[in-house]
Amino acid sequence: MAHGHHVRVFDSLEPQVHGAEGGVPEYLNRDAELVRGSLTDGAAVRRALEDIDVVFHQAALVGVGQSMYDIARYCQVNTGGAGVLLEEIVNRRDRIRKVVVASSMSVYGEGAYRTARGEVRCPRLRGRDLLERHEWEARDADTGELLAPMPTPETKPLNPTSVYAITKRDHEELFLTVGYAYRIPTVALRYFNIYGERQALSNPYTGVGAIFCSRVLNGQSPVIFEDGQQSRDFVHVSDVARANLLALCTDRADYQAINIGTGRPVTVRQIADAILTALEAYDIVPTVLETFREGDIRHCYADIGLARNLLGYESRVAFVEGIKQLITWVRSQRATDQFDRAHKELVARRLA
Repeated sequence: MAHGHHVRVFDSLEPQVHGAEGGVPEYLNRDAELVRGSLTDGAAVRRALEDIDVVFHQAALVGVGQSMYDIARYCQVNTGGAGVLLEEIVNRRDRIRKVVVASSMSVYGEGAYRTARGEVRCPRLRGRDLLERHEWEARDADTGELLAPMPTPETKPLNPTSVYAITKRDHEELFLTVGYAYRIPTVALRYFNIYGERQALSNPYTGVGAIFCSRVLNGQSPVIFEDGQQSRDFVHVSDVARANLLALCTDRADYQAINIGTGRPVTVRQIADAILTALEAYDIVPTVLETFREGDIRHCYADIGLARNLLGYESRVAFVEGIKQLITWVRSQRATDQFDRAHKELVARRLA
């Protein structure tokens, strides 16, 4: 809106994200046009695309753990919905000049690693036998030596470890393939772990930062799997929004998948401690379970060299500053802590 575009938002206002009442979010820019509908409804998508020349496809069901037992719905909405949208985009290919699709770091599975000799390794999932012995770090499949995490480049082979991750791989491959075939400039952005204001605090399948905030607001301890030293790349939502606009404004990244992160790893324990400190919850300490969830990875953080070179992208919000902004917003919110219910669903299916 600030750049002078007319913006139409097409959203189902999923109850798990926006609440059972399904109300319009208070933060929605009132100058934006909101069209409510499902991505799987071809007629609704058709109406939403009328007179549109740029599409940012952000819609997806996003629960990694939930996707492992709500399999049909995730495939229907994420992959099936992508197919519906693509057919309507193709029907308007003479008008639509750009498509940007949200992919995810989850398509990688484990991140990239190095041996002590500097050789690059791309391990698959850690073995259950090792995890049951609380040997959390990734090891070389041939030698058994410990591996050191390194920035993960876009060239790393994809090895998604959840239904959700597979549907995000579907997103980027479907959109890039169809876009190239029909000469519709398309870019896939592989978001790393997004955090920030407006994330759904009462959704137990959202990002770990929001889940931890919800727990602490309700006087509960953040729950950490393994030993808490697993690391991710936490990127502020404002940096992700800016990356989308950069992808719109250049043709250098067309038909490519690009990492959007910070290039800096943060452990899960560090984000829990940062949230507790910022909320001044000095009487609460994280609960470290020393157990694992099926499909969880150990380390993955972004190599953002391609985003830097093709988009002119650089993350601007440092983790400490981003947490301050998040907590300032969180203090004005109410949250229903549903982590225990979600965890029981995984335990009942022997996924945790």
